[in-house]
Amino acid sequence: MIHKYTNDLINETSPYLLQHAHNPIHWKAWNSNTLELAKKENKLIIISVGYAACHWCHVMEHESFENEDVAIVMNSNFINIKIDREERPDIDQVYMNAVQLMTGSGGWPMNVVALPDGRPVWGGTYFKKEQWVNALNQISDLYKKNPDKLYEYATKLAKGIKAMDLIKPNTNEPKFDTTFLKEIIADWSVYFDTNKGGIGKEPKFMMPNNYQFLLRYGYQKQDKKILDFVNTTLTKMAYGGIYDQIGGGFSRYSVDDKWHVPHFEKMLYDNAQLVSLYAEAFALTKNELYENVVIETLEFIKRELTGTNGIFYSSLDADSLTEDNVLEEGAYYVWKKEELQTLLKDDFKLFSTYYNVNNYGYWEHKNYVLIRDKNDLKFTNQENITLEKLKEKKKRWKSILLKEREKRNLPRLDDKTLTSWNALMLKGYVDAYRVLQDENYLDCAIKNAEFILNNQLKEDGSLYHNYKNGASSINGFLEDYATTIDAFLALYQVTSTIKWLDNAKALTDYCFDTFFDTESQLFFFTSNQDKKLIVQTIEYRDNVIPASNSIMANCLYMLSHFYNNNYYLKTSKNMLNNIKPEIHQYGSAFSNWMSLMLNFTEPFYEVAITGDKANIKVKDLNKEYLPNKIVACSERNNNLPLLHNRYVENKTLIYVCVNNTCKLPVINTNEAINQLKTN
Repeated sequence: MIHKYTNDLINETSPYLLQHAHNPIHWKAWNSNTLELAKKENKLIIISVGYAACHWCHVMEHESFENEDVAIVMNSNFINIKIDREERPDIDQVYMNAVQLMTGSGGWPMNVVALPDGRPVWGGTYFKKEQWVNALNQISDLYKKNPDKLYEYATKLAKGIKAMDLIKPNTNEPKFDTTFLKEIIADWSVYFDTNKGGIGKEPKFMMPNNYQFLLRYGYQKQDKKILDFVNTTLTKMAYGGIYDQIGGGFSRYSVDDKWHVPHFEKMLYDNAQLVSLYAEAFALTKNELYENVVIETLEFIKRELTGTNGIFYSSLDADSLTEDNVLEEGAYYVWKKEELQTLLKDDFKLFSTYYNVNNYGYWEHKNYVLIRDKNDLKFTNQENITLEKLKEKKKRWKSILLKEREKRNLPRLDDKTLTSWNALMLKGYVDAYRVLQDENYLDCAIKNAEFILNNQLKEDGSLYHNYKNGASSINGFLEDYATTIDAFLALYQVTSTIKWLDNAKALTDYCFDTFFDTESQLFFFTSNQDKKLIVQTIEYRDNVIPASNSIMANCLYMLSHFYNNNYYLKTSKNMLNNIKPEIHQYGSAFSNWMSLMLNFTEPFYEVAITGDKANIKVKDLNKEYLPNKIVACSERNNNLPLLHNRYVENKTLIYVCVNNTCKLPVINTNEAINQLKTN
């Protein structure tokens, strides 16, 4: 039952919505009752979108949504809807496209005014109180006096929103070559910061998938410049304040160009993908720094973002309470010099040199954000101590400071569980296990995968998107399917457990039945089982998380090899071909598509391992950085196309195949690795 004149968010489970449950605004959740109420009362709708860890969302709440005068304006003239963008990425995307069309940029909080039918007419991101009230009064006045003007604008804007995600089939024959990729990278590299790492100037976002692709491209094309840039970036990020030097894990982005002062919220999806990235980079370089980042970040995930049943929570807030009980950004993470001196005593001088408790590491209000500026070997030579001694000291420093920090008020936790983000973290654990061979990582991965199967997978083969307080809710979006398929494919390749591969295929087939658009040969973000929004979007641009369509296209490519399925391969190729004309715009927005293009332009290997020692051999193989391969493995006879008729009793054989042609099987893992490294 909907309450006409109350704040209804108290009935929701989203931590973000519950944060707003006591505002004087008559907030309502997005549902059919709310939308019908707007039409019935012929009222404009305010659609306000944010997420629990968003600093500027909290600022606008405090300035405007907690204010009685603002509430009078909003409650009198509008139906007010509050949305958690992480729960409803479909709604967020539609209205974000509108805001980007109207203003040229986007972000959160996002605030949109829409007609009673949901079509947007005005919007933006953060507004100061006066701006917000003035704009609302003007729009409300215009709606009363000249509504036709708003309806006319809404019609034009809706056409623009539809055009944003319109992909026309590419009638040219699919043709992919490395020259195309080289040209894209040449244009893209103009923005590379080769000294401090990252793309462009401040603020700097980490964009893990960009570096996954560039690492792979640099490796496969033996491009030292690209590899140097990737290593510079990964090193500087690991040295910076964006990486929690005491507790592990990464914040959202840095506000400066040296990765020093972060926007302090910690998101599951960032850390999940960065674990995968640093694991891959360690596999290639054997750089101990990268290994430590993986280990410490997973310690953070286990300590602060993991539930008892193997689920992963969404985020930690940027803000936390100070000793004076005031919410302040970064309060949990920063240090004052006097505090460090008291805690570290005689070690303070060495610590302050290592972590730059000086002008280089100073932030504001006598606070320091710890940041490194040199590698351990250089530091030990400079300070005349051994590497072993430095490691001991770092371990002790981190233990002391972490223990002290835990006495502070913890940042607020968003404890909802999202299938897509859990799948990313599941894959992070798989990648960490594959490279570092820590069985605990595999246990965490399997536990989470079982949670998805047992709780998020419905009897009809579809997925839920959300899980909170023991209940699953919200139909899954394409991102949930794509990331879960990808994670299950990765899990199969380290466990040889066929159910992960079978479930990946079943989810893929469900996507063809309910998400696929035959015209564009891409997948809609929402299924045909869901109520339509004002437009049906197709997500194809890679962002901080790769586009759900680019993940699907990569998964289809892999599945086509596992199952010898030409339809999957053809669809993957068509998807890439239809996106190809868009890729010229900017490499950063299509890096996962370009990774798929490498599959079509460079050798891509199928590795089949059969025999009683198959699982031992696959472990050795998996430690190597070999991004252009899939692995199928079985200790006994198996009918999977890749393994069929390849089992020989009392022998463990490794088959390396490319383009439907297999080399002679070998018994030694190193021989197989050499075959995989020979183009």
